[in-house]
Amino acid sequence: MNMPHQASTVYIVDDDEAVRDSLRWLLEANGYRVRAYANAEIFLAEYDADQVGVLIADVRMPGMSGLELQEQLLARKAPLPVVFITGHGDVPMAVSTMKKGAVDFLEKPFNESDLREIVARMLEQANQRVTQANAQRTHDAMLARLTAREQQVLERIVAGRLNKQIADDLGISIKTVEAHRANIMEKLEVTTVADLMKVALTKPEAHA
Repeated sequence: MNMPHQASTVYIVDDDEAVRDSLRWLLEANGYRVRAYANAEIFLAEYDADQVGVLIADVRMPGMSGLELQEQLLARKAPLPVVFITGHGDVPMAVSTMKKGAVDFLEKPFNESDLREIVARMLEQANQRVTQANAQRTHDAMLARLTAREQQVLERIVAGRLNKQIADDLGISIKTVEAHRANIMEKLEVTTVADLMKVALTKPEAHA
């Protein structure tokens, strides 16, 4: 990890300036690009969901709490792993938050090796989430090229229907079904039925 994270950003949201400064110093010393915010509202106003990164947020802050911030990110379907800073060892809160997709906790006082390990792991997750989101967009865009009739034909090809059966289903000629099949193959950039099935049936997950 020589040039670790030039395309990634670690976001820090904490109302305690001393905590923000110490986290920034530790992370920048390890080659991370860091952006720090004193509250969740400012962070949300500036956050760009296309930017690969990880969020380190204090659980308890004036105004919007870290947990409420997480809810906002979930509502936006933001592909941003969250690490909560907590000095409270609140196990029930941790369990319920993990179920909502939070990825880890950093307990105060935190040390540099823990911080490095968690951030590296979370950035790996962030990259996976963005890759999945991009795959989903590409997949959806390819299928969106099809006309309504082509989508009907594709559904029946996937269901294993023969050309004659598809023609009967849709009240069109076999030649028209064949023409639609050729258009579908061209638009989805495949040359075999096996590849066509793979594109039609693959549903990439945007993020966990």
